[in-house]
Formats: sequence, structure tokens, C-alpha cells
Amino acid sequence: MAENKKMKPTMLCRVRSYLEHRRALGFQLDRQGHLLRQFARSVDSRSHRGPLTNELAIRWACSPKHTQRSYWAQRLGVVRVFAKHLLLTEPKTQIPPRHLYGPAFRRNPPHLYSPAQIRRVLRRAARLRGRLRPFTFQTLVGLLSCTGLRISEALHLKVGDIDWQQSLVIVRESKYGKSRLVPLHPTAMAPLRAYARRRQKRFPLAEHFFVSEQGRPLALSTVEQTFKTLRKGIRYVRRPPRLHDFRHTIACRILQRWQASHRGAVHRLPILSRFLGHAQVTDTYWYFTAFPQLLREAAQHFHPPVHTP
Repeated sequence: MAENKKMKPTMLCRVRSYLEHRRALGFQLDRQGHLLRQFARSVDSRSHRGPLTNELAIRWACSPKHTQRSYWAQRLGVVRVFAKHLLLTEPKTQIPPRHLYGPAFRRNPPHLYSPAQIRRVLRRAARLRGRLRPFTFQTLVGLLSCTGLRISEALHLKVGDIDWQQSLVIVRESKYGKSRLVPLHPTAMAPLRAYARRRQKRFPLAEHFFVSEQGRPLALSTVEQTFKTLRKGIRYVRRPPRLHDFRHTIACRILQRWQASHRGAVHRLPILSRFLGHAQVTDTYWYFTAFPQLLREAAQHFHPPVHTP
């Protein structure tokens, strides 16, 4: 009995084998891998060497207290996929229930910035302390508001990723490993040039486009903390405005403008999807369902109003 127990692999060994197999098929599984390793270490710390059970999965999924049920659902969902893989070779594996904690992902309507609110954020950025910091945050917010870049994409931009001749931002290896070209309006080029000159003067060897007062790449945590100061005074409904909401704002403004045109917006969604760097066009369709005004306008194209004499 003791000899058989030793021969049984640990949960961490099973997870590593699973991740190696899936990544060989082309899946990255960065976040899922991190969660599964946490799950495996938790199970192994209890000296469990038997099959994966619902009790093990559920106990670990809801172990973080004072958090949203959707996060528990995400954790349980990751283990569930792993369990289905184990079941192929370990018949005693139990598959955790699918909707025990509700949906794992729920989109909340984002905040849409008005032009006045964007100007207010830019004015606050100009009053930040530092020799380069005010210009860094003014330029960063301006770029986000006119391109819809993800904040991670903006922070990873290198000096050579701005094509000054073609007025383009080159986004390299972004989400899902996708790269794309983002065109810039001529009015966006002047602020970028001015900031580039200031950064070049202070830090001529900097590799990243946006840098800190010390010339190092901006950390996301630092940017988010600073933005909490910049957004003060902006009214919101459900949750405070985020940096990512600049991306939602430009997407909705483009759709509204297209929707008001004679061509409409539906058949031009692939263009917006490519501009935003979405993995699939269905991610872009969400904007119609997220905003009642867009949905009403879209419905009018299919059901034109009846005019009575």
C-alpha cells in the first residue's frame, strides 16, 4: 500500500504535464497555468495523492474570501478544464459543476468620457510634479484617448514604434501575440513629437517611448495610481473611470458616427475590430449590446419606423 501511494504522481506533476501538453499545441495558458499551479500546491500541501475531486476543486476555488463570486467561478472553471483532461487517463476524476458560482465573466458597462472630461484629465496631468512627468502623462492620456490602445500596449511602446513619416503607431506582439498598425491623425503627431524631443533631451538612451522621471519604463501600478489623482471630480454611475475606458470611449464614438451615416456600422465592424486589435469580431459586437443607444440605432436599420399618413 505504501509503495503504491509513492508511485502516484503529485497534483503539481499532473498540472505540469497538462500545461506542457497544451502549450505544445500552441496554447499560452499564462494565467491559467499560474492558477493551476496554485491549485496543485494547495492540494499537495494536504498530502493528497488521490484523484481530483469536486471537494478539492471547490474548496480551493472559493478560498479567497471577500471577493466576487465571478472570481470563484473563474478559478473553478480553470480547474474544470484541467479535470476534463485528467479524466481521459484517470477515470476516478470528478468534473466540478459548471455554474456553481454563476458566470465567470461579466462585462460591466464602462464609463464613456466626454470631451470636457478628457480635457479636465489633461489639465490635471499638466499640474503634476516633475520635469518630465507632466508631459509624460499628458501625452499618454492623449494617445489613449485618440487611438484606443490598451494601456499595456502604450506602456510597451519602444522609441522606434512610432513611424513619423507614415503617422503610425506600431503595436508589436500584443494580446494573443497579435501585431498591428494604428494610424494617427495629424493633430496627434505634434504632441508626440514634442514629448519625444523632451524625453530624448533628458534620456537619450531610453528604449521605451514613455519613461519615468528616472528614465525607466513606466510601471502599470504607478500609472494607475497617478490616474486616480487625475480622474478626481469626474462623475460616474457604477464604478470609477478607468484608463481602459478611453478605449471603450473611442470605440463607441466611432460606432455612433458610423451608425449615423447612410452606410451604417454593422458592415464596417471588421475595420474597427482590426483597429482595436480584437482577436475576433464578436468582441467588437459587444459594444452594440453594451450601450442601449447603439443597440436602438442598430435596430432601426432592420426595422425602419412606419410613417402614418
